Amino acid sequence: MDDRELADHLEQFGLSEKVVDTYLTLLELGEAKASQIANAAGVSKRYVYSVSKELEERGFVEVNDHVVPTTIRPRPPAEVIESLSENVASMRPALEARYTATARDEERFEVIKSRVTVIKRIAELVGRAESEITLSLPYDVIDEVEDELRAARERGVLISLVISGVEPHEELSLDGLASLVRVWHELMPTMLTVDSRIGLVAPGEMVSRSNTESQAIVFAQPHLGPVIVGSFFGNYWPMAAEAYITDPDPVPATYHNFRHAVLQAALCEREGTDLEVTAHGRMVHTDGPSELEGRIVDIRQGLLEPANNSFPVENTLVIETDDGIYSIGGLGAFVEDFEAEYVELRPVS
Repeated sequence: MDDRELADHLEQFGLSEKVVDTYLTLLELGEAKASQIANAAGVSKRYVYSVSKELEERGFVEVNDHVVPTTIRPRPPAEVIESLSENVASMRPALEARYTATARDEERFEVIKSRVTVIKRIAELVGRAESEITLSLPYDVIDEVEDELRAARERGVLISLVISGVEPHEELSLDGLASLVRVWHELMPTMLTVDSRIGLVAPGEMVSRSNTESQAIVFAQPHLGPVIVGSFFGNYWPMAAEAYITDPDPVPATYHNFRHAVLQAALCEREGTDLEVTAHGRMVHTDGPSELEGRIVDIRQGLLEPANNSFPVENTLVIETDDGIYSIGGLGAFVEDFEAEYVELRPVS
């Protein structure tokens, strides 16, 4: 590294060009008087005293003002580097805190041009899921994210999976891969949502072939996630054929994801198990209680066949309480009587 490169690096620590030149002169002189440094650097003696104070505060030099005349000694380079490293390291927590907030905004939309990166990003997002995954993926790439899907199921994540490009007689090993699996012989877009807040959309050919100019988009928009979920259940889910349905969970159980609660209620209904529910939330259209308790008398859903919902994302529990009949929806409910934050399911006693 030549002197100019060294000076450039030192200037990155906030030192002016003139201060750097004076410091480099002192390094060559070793311990010296202000007058000697001034003559060698071509600056005034007063300037040397001023600069020496700044360099001392930054840990570059030691000022011996207990002797006459005052001398200035450069600290050993190893000590300077260690001091600079400690200063940089001390900034890390604050920098990372700010970077995280900034990065989250910047990464609300990410364009991906590589098939390999798309598969990698799907695996990463599935691995971060806490509550729910909706995913459509070509059959020939399922094995590339299979481990992440099975791990998510083990965490209790609700997974609705459409496998596209499946031949009619294809034998599939689906147990533990998802909560619900549907298959479709046509190739469809790859669509992923995780917890209805982050996801990915890619043309089908981009994931099934590597030599394509198509692009995928990763989004982290809380308002966009439900739109993609609605498209998934409204446009593609009904077109695919049921291939796998999980067994119902043991009850009693509590669900913060309302779609998961509706699925479990429907599965229990199929097995002839009557359920009661306690829903915690708020009335949608009127003032009223923050908790409803009663027996489930109807379930409107499109997750299982036969579907009986009136619009694609309708998932409703209708319960009979001591005060009458109420319909319960999840967060964002607008047609139901009650918006549930979480629900407790239990067998009828």
